[in-house]
Amino acid sequence: MMEKLSSLILEEVWVYQIFAVIFLTLILDYSQKKLFRKLFLQLKKTANYWDDVLIEAAQTPIRAAIWALGFLIAISFFPGRKSFLDSEFFQAILDIGVVAILAWFLVRFIKIGETHFLSDQESNNKPVDKTTVHAVAKLLRLSVAITAFLVIIQTLGYSVSGLLAFGGVGGLAVGFAAKDLLANFFGGLMIHLDRPFTIGDWISSTDREIEGVVESIGWRLTIIRAFDKRPIYIPNSLFTQIVVKNPSRMTNRRIYEAIGVRYEDASKVSIITQQIRELLKGDPEIDSQQTIIVNLNQFSPSSLDIIIYAYTKEIDWVRFHHIKHKLMLRILEIIEDNGAEAAFPTSTIHLQEHSERDVSAN
Repeated sequence: MMEKLSSLILEEVWVYQIFAVIFLTLILDYSQKKLFRKLFLQLKKTANYWDDVLIEAAQTPIRAAIWALGFLIAISFFPGRKSFLDSEFFQAILDIGVVAILAWFLVRFIKIGETHFLSDQESNNKPVDKTTVHAVAKLLRLSVAITAFLVIIQTLGYSVSGLLAFGGVGGLAVGFAAKDLLANFFGGLMIHLDRPFTIGDWISSTDREIEGVVESIGWRLTIIRAFDKRPIYIPNSLFTQIVVKNPSRMTNRRIYEAIGVRYEDASKVSIITQQIRELLKGDPEIDSQQTIIVNLNQFSPSSLDIIIYAYTKEIDWVRFHHIKHKLMLRILEIIEDNGAEAAFPTSTIHLQEHSERDVSAN
């Protein structure tokens, strides 16, 4: 009886070995969590944020590597595993796993590094071009993905040179089939290189009914949020064919208005224009280095029109209209203070008086 029990235990010992491997893997996983947490807290105290990025990017791939290693060790205790472990298929799985984990780590490092870099620049009030940073990060991640794919293909026994040769021969066919996709890709590339606008800019186009704030610049589409809050999805190739205005990059905003006074107040036009000019030159919101014009412009049918031309330092649309509102009210006060009135369309009818002789003749 005891001999049979001992024989049974020996036959089933692989079950206990697998259980032990899983238990040790759990302990190792728990230990690496504690270790990484301590390292992360220590490195947080340093001024350099790239060590934080390294730890944060490596933690999840290392955890996956620990469990993958535990799984492989557990497999090695299965009965009949020798033929499987010595097979080329198993070796290929090992190689692919190493490449995948390494590529995963690099992609995470690039993505987390991008986020930390932008946060650091903004917290230190340093100028940074977000569009360029996003574009470089996307290109780096794409490079890692392509490299990992080629290495995996080579690991599986396929010739990379043959694949590239096929790509060269089939490139024409793919190009014709996906010409719009390629046009959008290169359009997105030109946006990232020329930078006519960046995320957050207000842009418009007179060629197409496009106006809004740029939310996202992808490799195929650019998303613009219109002022009625509807999203506009624009293929990037379109931006190589249209004129784009970027009001967000204005240096100043222009005030260009005409206000009319009555013909009865013609003698007061000179003093009114002089006071308005002094008002504009003395206002801190008006850029006195730019052109300022306050002159009698034309004789309209019902008014003497005064042109008011100046530039504000403020380019924000809402703030600009607030400044303009205050100036227009102050101009009306200047007109009233000089005993004049702003004109509005009027019609004058002159009635001719008839003599008594003309009346009697009728």
